[in-house]
Amino acid sequence: MKTAIYPGSFDPVTFGHLDIIKRSASLADHLIVGVLNNSSKTPLFSVDERVNMIKEVTADIPNVEVLSFSGLLVDFARKHNVQVIIRGLRAVTDFEYELAMSQTNRVANPDVDTIFLNTSLKYAYLSSSIVKEMAQYGGDISKFVPAQVVDLVYEKYHIKNK
Repeated sequence: MKTAIYPGSFDPVTFGHLDIIKRSASLADHLIVGVLNNSSKTPLFSVDERVNMIKEVTADIPNVEVLSFSGLLVDFARKHNVQVIIRGLRAVTDFEYELAMSQTNRVANPDVDTIFLNTSLKYAYLSSSIVKEMAQYGGDISKFVPAQVVDLVYEKYHIKNK
């Protein structure tokens, strides 16, 4: 059984993330969406909120499991017998950083390969940061995140849905 992991902060999960999750799930027998609990960042949503959001929007994908982790991705991958790390690329600027990380991960754990998936063109501009900035100023984010996530984001900024 091929197990893959798609790691990220997902703060919040966007249609771009969901695109990569669906495509990754079709490539692996078992896909773990790894929600990073990074103590050096201050996310909008707690790790539990992010895990629950992703569980809700991926409930219809049977081979997806959503787990949180902290620490090194390669350690988490080893613990869960992951063979493949999946990373989404939006632009060339993402590639340089992601290539260095994949090479470092390969040295740290030679049993894990990294696959890069290009984000679908219609989501190439989209990031969680853009969603948060739009929401913070009352912008319509319904074209960027699943319907289940829209109100949750607005609530964090004390904004009533549009």
